[in-house]
Amino acid sequence: MKHKIFETGRLIIRPTSLEDAGFLLELLNTKKWIEYIGDRKVKTAEAAEEYIKNKMLPQLKRLGYSNYTIIEKESHNKIGTVGLYDREGLGEIDIGFALLPTYEKKGFAFEASKRIKEAAFNEFGIKALFAVTSENNLSSQNLLQKLGLRVIGTKRLAESNEELILYGIEKEQLDKT
Repeated sequence: MKHKIFETGRLIIRPTSLEDAGFLLELLNTKKWIEYIGDRKVKTAEAAEEYIKNKMLPQLKRLGYSNYTIIEKESHNKIGTVGLYDREGLGEIDIGFALLPTYEKKGFAFEASKRIKEAAFNEFGIKALFAVTSENNLSSQNLLQKLGLRVIGTKRLAESNEELILYGIEKEQLDKT
């Protein structure tokens, strides 16, 4: 099955594959990933490959969407990830994003997330998107709000004791604007 690749003015957004293991190893071990998303205990290229095989590819096969690698068109560098996640403990589809520190604060996360949000509603038939973030992750909160998601409560996920802020948006809300 061929999976969709998305583009924006500056980015190529394609499903994460085993060839991204080295890049993913670097991203999963950045300070912000560990602080705000959590330590996935991926410390080798082999572990990164297993993470892709066990966490990303099964959902891609099952639902047609999952984690995407963000590539800057100009440099061809892999700069981050964005995705739609059938996240255990949330019960809904979660939109998430992360960038290597060098590429933060340049609009890339918004550009990629906006394109994936559009795909979720218009191409994958998802009716509502959710996101969770920690109270002190202000940049993530700002991006979610810029994407049109609104605070709807709090949520505690199974893998964490932290009370997270829960955001959401329904396709119907977009259709009315």
